[in-house]
Amino acid sequence: MAITREAKEQAVDKLTDELGRIKLAVMTDYRGLTVGEVEELRSILREQNITYRVTKNTLLRIATKNNPALKEIDPAKFTGPMALAMGFDDEVAPARVIFQYAKKHDALEIVGAITADGQVLDASQVKALANLPTREQLIAQVVGTIAAPLTGFVGVMSGNVRSIINVLNALSEAKEA
Repeated sequence: MAITREAKEQAVDKLTDELGRIKLAVMTDYRGLTVGEVEELRSILREQNITYRVTKNTLLRIATKNNPALKEIDPAKFTGPMALAMGFDDEVAPARVIFQYAKKHDALEIVGAITADGQVLDASQVKALANLPTREQLIAQVVGTIAAPLTGFVGVMSGNVRSIINVLNALSEAKEA
Protein backbone atom coordinates (compact mmCIF):
# COMPACT_ATOMS: atom_id res chain seq x y z
CA MET A 1 0.00 0.00 0.00
CA ALA A 2 1.42 3.39 -1.00
CA ILE A 3 1.90 6.08 1.59
CA THR A 4 -0.01 9.32 1.16
CA ARG A 5 1.73 12.57 0.42
CA GLU A 6 0.79 13.84 3.87
CA ALA A 7 2.38 10.79 5.54
CA LYS A 8 5.53 11.30 3.47
CA GLU A 9 5.68 14.96 4.50
CA GLN A 10 5.33 13.98 8.16
CA ALA A 11 8.07 11.35 7.75
CA VAL A 12 10.36 13.93 6.13
CA ASP A 13 9.66 16.46 8.90
CA LYS A 14 10.43 13.88 11.59
CA LEU A 15 13.60 12.74 9.79
CA THR A 16 14.71 16.35 9.26
CA ASP A 17 14.24 17.04 12.98
CA GLU A 18 16.19 13.92 13.97
CA LEU A 19 19.01 14.68 11.52
CA GLY A 20 19.22 18.18 12.97
CA ARG A 21 19.94 16.71 16.43
CA ILE A 22 22.32 13.87 15.53
CA LYS A 23 25.92 13.56 16.62
CA LEU A 24 26.39 10.62 14.24
CA ALA A 25 24.09 8.59 11.99
CA VAL A 26 25.44 5.23 10.83
CA MET A 27 23.99 4.00 7.54
CA THR A 28 23.46 0.23 7.39
CA ASP A 29 22.24 -2.35 4.92
CA TYR A 30 20.02 -4.60 7.01
CA ARG A 31 19.01 -7.09 4.30
CA GLY A 32 19.43 -10.65 5.50
CA LEU A 33 18.67 -9.91 9.16
CA THR A 34 15.62 -11.61 10.57
CA VAL A 35 12.88 -9.59 12.22
CA GLY A 36 14.05 -10.93 15.59
CA GLU A 37 17.63 -9.80 14.93
CA VAL A 38 16.47 -6.31 13.91
CA GLU A 39 14.38 -6.08 17.08
CA GLU A 40 17.38 -7.26 19.14
CA LEU A 41 19.55 -4.60 17.49
CA ARG A 42 16.93 -1.92 18.14
CA SER A 43 16.77 -2.95 21.79
CA ILE A 44 20.55 -2.72 22.17
CA LEU A 45 20.58 0.68 20.43
CA ARG A 46 17.66 1.98 22.52
CA GLU A 47 19.69 1.34 25.71
CA GLN A 48 22.28 3.80 24.36
CA ASN A 49 19.65 6.41 23.32
CA ILE A 50 20.19 5.58 19.66
CA THR A 51 17.29 5.46 17.20
CA TYR A 52 17.30 2.83 14.44
CA ARG A 53 15.05 3.80 11.56
CA VAL A 54 14.51 2.23 8.16
CA THR A 55 14.08 5.05 5.70
CA LYS A 56 13.38 5.53 2.04
CA ASN A 57 16.31 7.07 0.19
CA THR A 58 14.14 9.69 -1.49
CA LEU A 59 12.82 10.88 1.88
CA LEU A 60 16.37 10.90 3.28
CA ARG A 61 17.53 13.03 0.35
CA ILE A 62 14.77 15.56 0.99
CA ALA A 63 15.46 15.59 4.74
CA THR A 64 19.18 16.27 4.21
CA LYS A 65 18.39 19.08 1.79
CA ASN A 66 16.06 20.61 4.42
CA ASN A 67 18.84 20.59 7.01
CA PRO A 68 21.34 23.49 6.60
CA ALA A 69 24.30 21.50 7.99
CA LEU A 70 23.62 18.51 5.74
CA LYS A 71 22.50 20.13 2.48
CA GLU A 72 25.95 19.67 0.85
CA ILE A 73 25.74 15.86 1.12
CA ASP A 74 25.83 14.11 -2.25
CA PRO A 75 22.47 12.32 -2.70
CA ALA A 76 24.24 9.56 -4.66
CA LYS A 77 25.50 8.22 -1.30
CA PHE A 78 21.98 7.00 -0.50
CA THR A 79 21.47 3.82 -2.49
CA GLY A 80 19.85 0.51 -1.73
CA PRO A 81 17.78 -0.43 1.31
CA MET A 82 19.04 1.56 4.24
CA ALA A 83 18.49 1.98 7.95
CA LEU A 84 20.00 4.76 10.04
CA ALA A 85 21.32 4.33 13.58
CA MET A 86 21.09 7.91 14.85
CA GLY A 87 22.94 8.85 18.02
CA PHE A 88 22.00 12.06 19.79
CA ASP A 89 24.33 11.98 22.84
CA ASP A 90 27.63 10.37 21.87
CA GLU A 91 29.57 10.80 18.65
CA VAL A 92 31.01 7.28 18.72
CA ALA A 93 28.29 5.12 20.33
CA PRO A 94 26.26 4.41 17.15
CA ALA A 95 29.38 3.28 15.29
CA ARG A 96 30.56 1.14 18.21
CA VAL A 97 27.21 -0.61 18.78
CA ILE A 98 26.57 -1.26 15.07
CA PHE A 99 30.15 -2.49 14.55
CA GLN A 100 29.91 -4.90 17.52
CA TYR A 101 26.56 -6.21 16.29
CA ALA A 102 27.83 -6.56 12.70
CA LYS A 103 30.75 -8.70 13.94
CA LYS A 104 28.22 -11.24 15.28
CA HIS A 105 25.75 -10.94 12.38
CA ASP A 106 27.35 -10.99 8.94
CA ALA A 107 24.10 -9.92 7.27
CA LEU A 108 24.35 -6.41 8.80
CA GLU A 109 26.60 -4.26 6.63
CA ILE A 110 27.93 -0.82 7.52
CA VAL A 111 27.51 1.45 4.50
CA GLY A 112 28.83 4.69 5.98
CA ALA A 113 27.89 7.47 8.35
CA ILE A 114 26.81 11.10 8.47
CA THR A 115 28.27 13.44 11.08
CA ALA A 116 26.49 16.41 12.63
CA ASP A 117 28.48 18.83 10.47
CA GLY A 118 27.58 17.09 7.21
CA GLN A 119 30.64 14.91 6.62
CA VAL A 120 29.99 11.55 5.02
CA LEU A 121 32.21 8.75 6.31
CA ASP A 122 32.79 5.51 4.44
CA ALA A 123 32.55 2.06 6.04
CA SER A 124 36.27 1.85 6.90
CA GLN A 125 36.15 5.24 8.66
CA VAL A 126 33.12 4.11 10.66
CA LYS A 127 34.96 0.94 11.70
CA ALA A 128 38.00 3.00 12.74
CA LEU A 129 35.70 5.30 14.74
CA ALA A 130 34.11 2.26 16.42
CA ASN A 131 37.52 1.07 17.60
CA LEU A 132 38.34 4.31 19.41
CA PRO A 133 38.42 4.09 23.22
CA THR A 134 35.33 5.28 25.06
CA ARG A 135 35.21 8.69 26.68
CA GLU A 136 35.65 7.10 30.12
CA GLN A 137 38.69 5.13 28.92
CA LEU A 138 40.28 8.30 27.51
CA ILE A 139 39.68 10.16 30.78
CA ALA A 140 41.24 7.27 32.71
CA GLN A 141 44.28 7.35 30.42
CA VAL A 142 44.71 11.10 30.94
CA VAL A 143 44.35 10.76 34.71
CA GLY A 144 46.87 7.89 34.69
CA THR A 145 49.31 9.94 32.65
CA ILE A 146 48.98 12.86 35.05
CA ALA A 147 49.20 10.64 38.14
CA ALA A 148 52.31 8.69 37.03
CA PRO A 149 54.86 11.48 37.71
CA LEU A 150 53.13 12.27 41.02
CA THR A 151 53.36 8.63 42.07
CA GLY A 152 57.08 8.62 41.23
CA PHE A 153 57.59 11.85 43.17
CA VAL A 154 55.83 10.41 46.22
CA GLY A 155 58.03 7.30 45.98
CA VAL A 156 61.21 9.39 45.87
CA MET A 157 60.10 11.57 48.77
CA SER A 158 59.13 8.57 50.91
CA GLY A 159 62.54 7.04 50.13
CA ASN A 160 64.24 10.14 51.56
CA VAL A 161 62.09 10.01 54.69
CA ARG A 162 62.93 6.30 55.11
CA SER A 163 66.62 7.09 54.78
CA ILE A 164 66.42 9.76 57.49
CA ILE A 165 64.53 7.37 59.77
CA ASN A 166 67.14 4.66 59.20
CA VAL A 167 69.97 7.09 60.03
CA LEU A 168 68.19 8.23 63.21
CA ASN A 169 67.54 4.60 64.22
CA ALA A 170 71.21 3.77 63.63
CA LEU A 171 72.31 6.78 65.75
CA SER A 172 69.87 5.78 68.49
CA GLU A 173 71.20 2.21 68.52
CA ALA A 174 74.81 3.48 68.53
CA LYS A 175 74.15 5.67 71.59
CA GLU A 176 72.51 2.78 73.45
CA ALA A 177 75.41 0.48 72.77
